[in-house]
Amino acid sequence: MEHEDCYKKVSTLKYECLLFDVDDTLYPLSSGVSAECTKNIREYMINKLGIEEEKVPVMCAQLYKEYGTTMAGLRAMGYDFDYDEYHSYVHGRLPYEWLKPDHTLRSLLLSLPIRKVIFSNGNEAHVAKVLSRLGLEDCFDDVICFETLNPTPKDKSENNELAKVLIVCKPFENAFEEAFKVTDINPKKTLFFDDSIRNLQTAKNMGLHTVWVGSSQRTKGVDYSLESIHNIKEALPELWEVVENSDVCYPEKTAAAIETCVRA
Repeated sequence: MEHEDCYKKVSTLKYECLLFDVDDTLYPLSSGVSAECTKNIREYMINKLGIEEEKVPVMCAQLYKEYGTTMAGLRAMGYDFDYDEYHSYVHGRLPYEWLKPDHTLRSLLLSLPIRKVIFSNGNEAHVAKVLSRLGLEDCFDDVICFETLNPTPKDKSENNELAKVLIVCKPFENAFEEAFKVTDINPKKTLFFDDSIRNLQTAKNMGLHTVWVGSSQRTKGVDYSLESIHNIKEALPELWEVVENSDVCYPEKTAAAIETCVRA
């Protein structure tokens, strides 16, 4: 009964959940990791799919713009490839050593007793590797990743049908709808952090409160903007004020709850 009362108090807060993108949000674009990812995608298109090298840069950008990710665009165009092989080639070869433990961000996240969830188009292994390198692997309660949005059928005979299905990913509404469903998120009480303006605009249209990370500008679809994720406390002091000035109590996490749960 005591824990039930605690959850009732928590539900009166403006935000019940903080939803975070990963790449270029939890770490800066200047790290160079995203540029390496783009390079790997282009090499995959050339070396594995046989696409002419001179066509790849424009094609890569167009597919990203139209389908949310280049991978989704390649699948939509009818290219047949294994998802795990693609992710291994594109993400498995990234220089993760360029990412260093972020003690400042870790401290900020752990000081907020509000549910925190990862929402990334990246695959499970990539997300786990990034969080581990940043020292944030125990800072989140749930992880929504590629496998969450695009589960592989248990029956391998269904794989042919899977090849005909479009990949689900941000910035499209069906990706957000699935994320809300699998993690039981209330968008009206959720604050979403992302570096992509189109992801934020979709999120805003679906009722989420939005934070543009990596920019100081305010534009349509953006409630707050941060040049760096480290500026979260300066831009959103109310997240801490609510905790400090209220009698809200938070049930202690069990050992099982502390371990990040990957929804895949």
